[in-house]
Amino acid sequence: MLYTFDIIVVGGGHAGCEAAAAAAKMGSRVLLISMDMTKFAAMSCNPAVGGVAKGQIVREIDALGGCTGIVTDKTTVQFRMLNRSKGPAMWSPRAQCDRTLFSVEWRKMLEANINLSFWQDFVVSLIVKKGKVEGLTTALGVKFYAKIIILTTGTFLNGIIHVGRAQIAGGRIGEMPSAGITEQLVRLGFESGRMKTGTPPRFDGRTVNFEKLTVQCGDEHPSKFSFLPEIESVKKQKPCYIIHTSLEVHRILESGFDESPLFTGIIKGIGPRYCPSIEDKIKTFSGKDSHQLFLEPEGFDTNEYYLSGFSSSLPLNIQYDALRKIEGFENIRIFRPGYAIEYDYFPPVQLYHTLETKLIENLFFAGQINGTTGYEEAAAQGLMAGINAHLKLHYNEKFVLSRNQAYIGVLIDDLVSKGVDEPYRMFTSRSEYRILLRQDNADGRLTELSYKIGLASKHRYDIVKAKQNATEKLLSLINNSSVSPDEINPCLESVGSALIGQKRKLSEIVSRPEVSIGDILKIPHIAAKDDGIDNLTSEIIEEAEIIIKYSGYIEREQLLVEKMSRLDKVKIPENFDFSKASITIEAQQKLTKIMPETIGQASRIPGVSPADISVLLVLLGR
Repeated sequence: MLYTFDIIVVGGGHAGCEAAAAAAKMGSRVLLISMDMTKFAAMSCNPAVGGVAKGQIVREIDALGGCTGIVTDKTTVQFRMLNRSKGPAMWSPRAQCDRTLFSVEWRKMLEANINLSFWQDFVVSLIVKKGKVEGLTTALGVKFYAKIIILTTGTFLNGIIHVGRAQIAGGRIGEMPSAGITEQLVRLGFESGRMKTGTPPRFDGRTVNFEKLTVQCGDEHPSKFSFLPEIESVKKQKPCYIIHTSLEVHRILESGFDESPLFTGIIKGIGPRYCPSIEDKIKTFSGKDSHQLFLEPEGFDTNEYYLSGFSSSLPLNIQYDALRKIEGFENIRIFRPGYAIEYDYFPPVQLYHTLETKLIENLFFAGQINGTTGYEEAAAQGLMAGINAHLKLHYNEKFVLSRNQAYIGVLIDDLVSKGVDEPYRMFTSRSEYRILLRQDNADGRLTELSYKIGLASKHRYDIVKAKQNATEKLLSLINNSSVSPDEINPCLESVGSALIGQKRKLSEIVSRPEVSIGDILKIPHIAAKDDGIDNLTSEIIEEAEIIIKYSGYIEREQLLVEKMSRLDKVKIPENFDFSKASITIEAQQKLTKIMPETIGQASRIPGVSPADISVLLVLLGR
């Protein structure tokens, strides 16, 4: 048996699967160690992918050649494009998935790569010599060796599950935790902490009275995540349902607060602010009479349902009694209760932007071990860790996305530069460049970069180039064409737009909110001109329309990018002594702890003021 590899990935969750797939696809010999090979990329909480900002991340993962978008599209139960009523910077794809099929499809993707090997076991310790990781030891006593190790341990490091006063050691319900790694890393000098997340109860759909619930259907014409044309969007969708709590439900839940591990101090870990438990919501928003919940299917061929918004660690009897007071749930049967889980994480300021640790060479962290929450954030980190592990090993190079290139760049820069004081979740508001980092243009932003480092395929690259060429031709057609009142006024009248009295540029007409390029292309002499544009798909038309309608915003953000990128080009020497700079004590302490690589990164560290940055620029001769 082979015991030596280029890269070992520990953990088969969303981060681990993307890390292993990327490094193996690029040519490294990879070993993926998982406790349970039937649960690759298991959807421990909501069986859904995407959402606000998270959907943009998944499209970026796909544009880079990752797998999450493809697996999602192959297992989608329902698809919705969120925030269509808002500007395109806010449009966010979201898919409800078949939980079981999701893991099955991931396993197929992983097993299709000959460079990727598997081992089912627990990792109990790392082999570290002279500040460099060299291998690891499993619970079975097997020693595996590798030049690089990526830890993607999720919620398994010393995981404890809470249901009321009951406590169970576990990384997920019914699964054992991982012990030993945290303690070893702390001895090696790492700082660790505890975080908490939770999940709602699961139900038997046969006991739900769906007639009392409000149906929420998917999009009439569903889209998808992957940019590859051969990956199809979902054909048959299942509905979700909207329900609400009541004051009676709240009173029952409140009766269990004295047994809640959240309120009795049993749980020490920090929970997610933007995905609170139902007891948190009732306590924080005590003036609200009800809270909206979503009942979502777990798959195509199962009666199991998930209640989004009802995460809880209250005792089982309290959960059960409260649920039966929800309209439509009078005869509900529970498959398993909601629960909270506490686990170890390592503050990510201990990482470089490549996700390699600063203390131990060739050791990478990705996913919830870095204090994030969500499948999408984990998958993005895993992908970047896998890429950088391969590049460091074979070329001594690194691949870092900037904040103006991708939400993935924002995510990692936030983690490394700012750290976390609660589970980190991505939002569009975290980016300064939202109109540039749209979900529709992720392939144009990232695929060529990935192709150059050997991850994105030639097939994918050629598709992007063809799309870009067609978009440019369409933009040129619109920007260089004019229409007369006789040609355009019937169209304008049909969409309720003001008529024109003289010839106007097409771009001026398209910039109106109520006018679409689709409307313009129905004009005979314009339609004749677009015959020379190949593959004029709805995606191409949509991207061209966004570029025209939001040109002012796009230009403004590009100017901001140019301004900020100057600071990111100013390198700070290694081992720079910030204590000798005439800056505030707080800035000295923060900069010394994080040791930023550039002035741009230093400027984004909380507690470092513009005045501090000016002093540093002078010291660096700028």
